[in-house]
Amino acid sequence: MQDNQAPFDAFQQVTVLIVGDVMIDRYLKGTVTRISPEAPVPVVDWREVDDRLGGAANVARNIQALGATPLLCGVVGQDADGDRFCTLAQEQGLSTRGIIQSTERVTTVKTRVLAGSQQLIRLDREDSRDLTAKEEKKLLKQIRELMDSREIQVVLLQDYNKGVLSTTVIREVVLEAVKRDIPTAVDPKFRNFWAFKRVTLFKPNLKEIREQLPQGVEPNEASLQAAAAAIRKKLGNQYTMITLSDKGLFLDLQGESILVPTQPRAIADVSGAGDTVISVVAVGLALGMKPYELALLANLAGGQVCERLGVVPVDKDQLWREYKALVTVS
Repeated sequence: MQDNQAPFDAFQQVTVLIVGDVMIDRYLKGTVTRISPEAPVPVVDWREVDDRLGGAANVARNIQALGATPLLCGVVGQDADGDRFCTLAQEQGLSTRGIIQSTERVTTVKTRVLAGSQQLIRLDREDSRDLTAKEEKKLLKQIRELMDSREIQVVLLQDYNKGVLSTTVIREVVLEAVKRDIPTAVDPKFRNFWAFKRVTLFKPNLKEIREQLPQGVEPNEASLQAAAAAIRKKLGNQYTMITLSDKGLFLDLQGESILVPTQPRAIADVSGAGDTVISVVAVGLALGMKPYELALLANLAGGQVCERLGVVPVDKDQLWREYKALVTVS
C-alpha cells in the first residue's frame, strides 16, 4: 500500500448488502450515591437515555464509517421501538428500504443501566423465534428487489440468533449471491452454525468453534488450522476467520493461514467488536485485498472500538494511521 489513503478511499466503491438481526442498544445513564432500603441494590439517579443502532445495524454503521454504502435488511416490530429504530437509522443516513416492520414480533432492545462507566445490569426485550413464513416472504422480496436494483459487491450475513437468519433466509440469500457471483461474508451464531454452506468467508469466534467441533480447539496455529479444515469440509467456504479475543485473529484461506496477535489496548468495552471486524472484512473482501491485509485491518479495527464505551463504529482515519504504522510502505 502507498503512503496515502488511496486504498482506503477505494472503500467508497463498495456497496454491502447486510442481512441479519437488527436491534436498539439502549443506555440508561445516571449516578449512584446510595443503596436502596428495599433491597441490597444501588439506586441509580437516572439522567439520560442514549439509543444506538445495534446488531446488524451496528454493522451498517461500521460499513458507513469506512466510506462504503450499506444496504440494511432486517425485521423489527410494528411498535414504538420499531419506529424509534427507523428514526435512528434515517437520522444517521441509513436507508430503511430493507427493514420490515412486523406485527408478529417485538423490536429487540438491549437496555444497559450505567452508573458512570459501570454497567449495573442489562435487560433484553426480544423475540428470538425464527421468522414466520409470511415474514420470510416479505423480507426475501425486499432483498431480491435490492439485489435487482443496486450493484452490490458483497453480501454480509450477521446472525445473533434472534430469528431473522432462519435456514430458509440463509439458503435463499446465499443462493441469490452465488447466482449473481457476489461474495458472501458471515458472522454466525450457535443455532444455524452449519447452515451457511457455500459462503465465501465464515467468521466465528473461538467460543463458538469450541461449541461446534468435537475436537478441542486452542488459540495456536496448528489447532486453528485443523478447525478451519473441519469447517471448510462441512461448509465448502473459501476463507475461515476466527476471532480469538485478547489472543488476536486467525485467517485461513484454503489451508494457508495467518495468525495476527492483538495490539496493546486500554480496553473499555468489548461490545460491538465482532461487528466491526466483519464490516472491515466484508469491504476488504469485496476489494480483493490480500489475506494478510484483511487480517491485519480487521484485527486493528476490532481492537480500536474496544477502547471506547458502548457500541460504536470504527474510526477510519485512526484505522489508517494504525495500519500505516505497522506495515512497510512501498
